[in-house]
Amino acid sequence: MRRLTSNRQGSTHGPEELGPIEAVATDRDKRMADTETHLHWHEPRCSESQTLRAALVLATILAMLAFGTLASAQSEVATGSVSDREEPLTRAQVLELLKEFPLIDGHNDVPWQYRIRVRNQIDRLPFDDTRAADPPMHTDLSRLANSGLGGQFWSIYVPTSVRGPAAVRDTFEQIDVMKRLISRHSDRLELALTAEDVRRIHAAGRLASLLGVEGGHSIDNSLGVLRQLYDAGARYMTLTHSANTDWADSATDDARHNGLTEFGRAVVREMNRLGMLVDLSHVSPRAMHDTLDTAQVPVIFSHSSAHTVTAHARNVPDDVLERLPDNGGVIMVTFVPEFVSETVRSRSKRLQLTRLRLARAHGSEQARPLIEDWISANPRPRATLSDVADHFDYIRDRIGIDYLGVGSDFDGISSTPDGLEDVADLPDLFVELSRRGYSKEDLAKIAGGNLLRALEAAQDYAERARQTPPAEVHIDNVGATGSREP
Repeated sequence: MRRLTSNRQGSTHGPEELGPIEAVATDRDKRMADTETHLHWHEPRCSESQTLRAALVLATILAMLAFGTLASAQSEVATGSVSDREEPLTRAQVLELLKEFPLIDGHNDVPWQYRIRVRNQIDRLPFDDTRAADPPMHTDLSRLANSGLGGQFWSIYVPTSVRGPAAVRDTFEQIDVMKRLISRHSDRLELALTAEDVRRIHAAGRLASLLGVEGGHSIDNSLGVLRQLYDAGARYMTLTHSANTDWADSATDDARHNGLTEFGRAVVREMNRLGMLVDLSHVSPRAMHDTLDTAQVPVIFSHSSAHTVTAHARNVPDDVLERLPDNGGVIMVTFVPEFVSETVRSRSKRLQLTRLRLARAHGSEQARPLIEDWISANPRPRATLSDVADHFDYIRDRIGIDYLGVGSDFDGISSTPDGLEDVADLPDLFVELSRRGYSKEDLAKIAGGNLLRALEAAQDYAERARQTPPAEVHIDNVGATGSREP
């Protein structure tokens, strides 16, 4: 819903400050009053029959006006334009709402911060308050207490430069560090494996902590590793990260497979059988479509936004969005500045091209001061909370409220939108959505209702598939690439 702006301006005195409709009505009333005074002094006295006819005409006019006013009011109520619209919520009211309906964030990179800052030695970086860290983190227990969060998918990420057995080892190390952090703060955090766990843990006043593997390279082309990741607690896996896997194309790499290979489809089917959500953030549009053609349960986008609003390759195009209602999937709108603001995205793209151009022309070292000059002349614009809300508006208007969620990417990004600086600002997003006309029911669905529905659908399918044996497909059986014709 777009904001409506008032026509009123200037002082509060005189008809010209009332807006065009009110001003016309006031002038008309003044002219009618002048005319009535003129008639009162100069018209002759009316006869009884004239008076009766005038009274009947007046009664008819009043009845017509009353009927029209009633019909208009009924129409406004039916369309939600007046009396049934809820008042915008305050932050305190949002926090009360989130006590009843858990807010579940689809993506937070705290485990990666522990790896790169302190080599996963959690004693060296107390999670009680990380604001004094250099640079400060976006997440800690102190700010989580004021965030309204009821559930968090912690990202289990290793870079795509790490491949093969090393990627598997590092992925399990990331699961280990997050589990140790949860155990260290068991009074505040608890591992969640099911939708019911999320509700139970949230009701107990703790943060339901779920694990999501960010990148299919973590399984090293092995369905056996995929199954062990599920057993270790992972409840979604992103099919790719920033580079292609041997079986799926990334949105930010040159297409190699035209979407998913046959082994990639086998990965999706096995994830469905396990009850593990398929995450389509980071994957190419063709791979998104191939997954939707294959999947038997809802998919998610753990941290993506709308491509039509911000034309970044990581965002979701309309033709994919329009398939979510049939699939039941959820797009969890992210806060990454380049993904939510076209101004930020276009400036970042120009900087990238400038870096390449200057490096090619002058060499890396000689180009450095020239690049710094460009950055000084072209300061980075700021994304805002309002930009993020615009993506919610667009997706809601395009496909409906039932397919929206929140996927911040806190602690996985170096900058954040103004107004969404850290986890403590999450309630302010819901204040803004409420101000734009989202109902409490809408906000409950966005907060976590839609995601829990998708997770329950995945669990229900896995329960029905319990008698189906694990897939014994090897990537070599179908070829390492398994490319199909476009």
